[in-house]
Amino acid sequence: MEKLLMIMQVHQLLKQGFKVAGIAKKLGISRTTVYKYKAMTFEDASDWVSTLDSRTKKLDPYRDTILSWLKEHNDLSSAQVEDRLIEKYPSIDVGESTIRLYVRELRELYHIPKCVHIRDFEAVEELPMGHQAQVDWGEITVKNVEKKNVKLYFISFVLSHSRFKYAEWQDRPFATKDAIRCHENAFRHYGGMPEEIVYDQDHLITVSENAGDIILTGEFQTYRKERGFRVYLCRKADPQSKGKIENVVKYIKNNFAKHRVFTTVDTWNEKCMAWLERTGNYKVHHTTKKRPVEVHALEKPYLKPISTTFSIENNHTSSIARIVHKDNIIMYRSNRYSLPLGTYRPKGDNTVYVEICENDLIIRATPQGEVLAKHQLCLNKGQLVKNKQHTRDRSKGIRAYKETIIRQFSNQENAIKFIDELSSHYSRYIRDQLDVMQSTITKYRDECEEALAMSIRDKLWSANDFRDIAQHLKRTKEATLSQPVDTPSAKCNAPAMKMKAAMRDVTDYLKILGGA
Repeated sequence: MEKLLMIMQVHQLLKQGFKVAGIAKKLGISRTTVYKYKAMTFEDASDWVSTLDSRTKKLDPYRDTILSWLKEHNDLSSAQVEDRLIEKYPSIDVGESTIRLYVRELRELYHIPKCVHIRDFEAVEELPMGHQAQVDWGEITVKNVEKKNVKLYFISFVLSHSRFKYAEWQDRPFATKDAIRCHENAFRHYGGMPEEIVYDQDHLITVSENAGDIILTGEFQTYRKERGFRVYLCRKADPQSKGKIENVVKYIKNNFAKHRVFTTVDTWNEKCMAWLERTGNYKVHHTTKKRPVEVHALEKPYLKPISTTFSIENNHTSSIARIVHKDNIIMYRSNRYSLPLGTYRPKGDNTVYVEICENDLIIRATPQGEVLAKHQLCLNKGQLVKNKQHTRDRSKGIRAYKETIIRQFSNQENAIKFIDELSSHYSRYIRDQLDVMQSTITKYRDECEEALAMSIRDKLWSANDFRDIAQHLKRTKEATLSQPVDTPSAKCNAPAMKMKAAMRDVTDYLKILGGA
């Protein structure tokens, strides 16, 4: 019946003077279908529609099989159905769209809705004045005066309390030095600096979460120490934890940049600042119901004052650039070397830098950045050189993982205390901390008991500190064993070393020299 109504609508629109393209757009069908319906009379259409229900379909022989899959797993996609059909019936020849439509009809006929897992969110309380800012990068393609496409890149800032915004643009991808310069400009624009800044795991500022002890790039770590703000790093694939700046990025793209004609970067930045003054920071915010510019005037005294302008020199070392593949490896001399999970970014810059130091291959995020991975150089070809720490043991739950580690210590009371402190200090990174502990126990088993006692004594509640202490104890023992031992012959000659030479009278020397 729906098909017949569609055919009647096509003929009515044709009588009203609509063209084929207009009818296709209005009814949401293809022009080929419009031509097909146009050629049908009412009788032809009635006969054709009546045959649809009785017409056999290509997938009807597999109907029961597909239906059993959908009933057992209601979240099964049509792509998975296609793969299972090909696996079970290799000779089947059917298109993707045919399977997709057939699965959709079965779901509607037998009332099997597709199960969609939705993440639960909750509103968070507003942060105090001067406490936090959020930072993110974005890019957009616009037209210039010659109607050619130009790709522009920008960095955006927002104060979490007042929602006061700042943005800066350039016509090339950002480097770490560009990010530092823009931070300084933003602080001057705000009239101060917040206590904490929230970032995504961008390669410009961070190398690794390191189980909670975050490793920043060399340049940005120097800058952070100089300015003294805290860094809050969002977990991978979790943009919702910095939703304020995500909204700002979309706001800048869609309200300011979209359909704007580009001339020069300087002019573009001037227009962006003017837009922030009249719109971005002036209009009433949808959530706070206040103007960001007015709230910022109240928040400004709570920001930390900044004095001198920060500067950093760019010292480059010789290194080889490589691209990170989606399985978190790089290729070097026909071998594959692993990187920590999450190094690859689907829409980010996946360039890393390789250095060769004697027999070791060192991989860094930037030429001067912290080390991402270190491998022994492989002399063969076609090998996968993988660090076991670059993957996680997901076969156990956190509780079972804790119990497994505790059982490996003779002093389990100390182990329980240390694990509890880890859970308290690194709740977001507890599995990463346990991974570091397990690796340390495997490598420095004889030193672990003493390292655990020293960690508790000095209140060093970090698996990385525990590992460093165990490593230090191991080196100390090796150095003690390598010291030379005193031999009996050396002891026998000791008195001879203490003997004094005989002293002559001055007259003896005068006689020898021919004196009196």
